[in-house]
Amino acid sequence: MKKKASKRREQILKATFQAVVDKGFDSVTLQDISDYAGVSKGVTNYYFENKKDVFYNLMEWTVDKIHLNERNAIDNVSTAMEKLEAYVNAAFQSPEKNKKFYRVYLEFLAQAVHNKKYLEVNDKFYQNCWSIGREIVKLGQAENIFSDMDIDLAAVTIRAIIDGNLVQWLMRDDDSLHDYYRMACLEAITKVLTK
Repeated sequence: MKKKASKRREQILKATFQAVVDKGFDSVTLQDISDYAGVSKGVTNYYFENKKDVFYNLMEWTVDKIHLNERNAIDNVSTAMEKLEAYVNAAFQSPEKNKKFYRVYLEFLAQAVHNKKYLEVNDKFYQNCWSIGREIVKLGQAENIFSDMDIDLAAVTIRAIIDGNLVQWLMRDDDSLHDYYRMACLEAITKVLTK
């Protein structure tokens, strides 16, 4: 029973993600979410209190998925430079996936300004990102290829460069530039970190 409930919640969350991509947070209703999920509105209401609750759970679920993906990417390689490249590549998944995520994420940030729970999810996202950044920087310093800059500052800077490049790419609305921004991102981070 628990497995079925978990699958149903995930089905609704995936549907919410797509509905927000297509319509934007303000325009999406619980009925839209239910329609996208192929369930009745009563089913959506059974699993979630309201639209804000669905959106909160969506972002928490998405943050966990992103962290797992990025963690798996860096765990599959051994040197600091390999881990850095794997991290950037994991963040730059594909034009389609990045476009969808950042459209939803920017909608989420607009709502987070007025919602403490949303801010907590966003903080969890960045704590995850910074933990990966710190791990990469510590290893690079131990390998004597990264400068002795403050590890926390380096971790924050890494994610700022990643997000900045992805948002700029998104705003240019040209999928063909995705790889250009990925390479620019990796080069910028490498220049900041290396001796």
